[in-house]
Amino acid sequence: MSTKSRVTETCSRQENNVYQLYGDPGSGSATVELTLSELGVPYNFCEVPLETEAHRSTNFEKLNPQKKVPALVCSDGSVITESVAIILWLLESHPSIQLLPVRGSSERAQALRWLLFLTADLYQLIEIIDYPERFAPDSMDAEALREKTTVIWQDRWKIVEQNITGPFLLGKDFCVTDIYIAVVSRWAKLAQWRPGNIPKVEAVADAVSRRPACREIWKRNFGRIPAKAGTSLGVGDS
Repeated sequence: MSTKSRVTETCSRQENNVYQLYGDPGSGSATVELTLSELGVPYNFCEVPLETEAHRSTNFEKLNPQKKVPALVCSDGSVITESVAIILWLLESHPSIQLLPVRGSSERAQALRWLLFLTADLYQLIEIIDYPERFAPDSMDAEALREKTTVIWQDRWKIVEQNITGPFLLGKDFCVTDIYIAVVSRWAKLAQWRPGNIPKVEAVADAVSRRPACREIWKRNFGRIPAKAGTSLGVGDS
């Protein structure tokens, strides 16, 4: 269960045993929200609207000097940033719900492998796609940089696609890496490209969006859930 508030002084007051998640709908904070919901852990969602650059405010900079979401404030007042670090810490702190395969298994190794691939090789590209002017050298056109980075983004998603067993990454068993696949694949404004090129990724996102713990959070972050039941492996929804 969560409540929602803006970045105000009320967000900075820590409630006993309740996490405070700072983020913006549709952003990387969605990976943490979905994980918290799957774990059944209560939290407050403190909205940091990226559109108004609230993440660049002095108040938010005190939480995360990098001025990026998400940031999680724990019950002891400590702050964790970086979505994967937050998620892995939550899984360690709430072990009664298993969102990764068993320790020492080859399945766990693959879940972690692709979780880190998504973070290191895909997540980092979105800032260049969204804000190419921040990265383009003076001699390079920002739009050309966006286009080149988008091609790299697409090629890397095809690598993920080739390694999905279906209906989830590792087959029939859901894990936290599926959340990451579902959320990060929504970015870069490529809704028309995805179904024909990465249908297994689309099927994972569809399956995640329909999980009971994820449905309402998914709708809040990404809009409606497709009307039909989950797509079969190899067929993406529009």
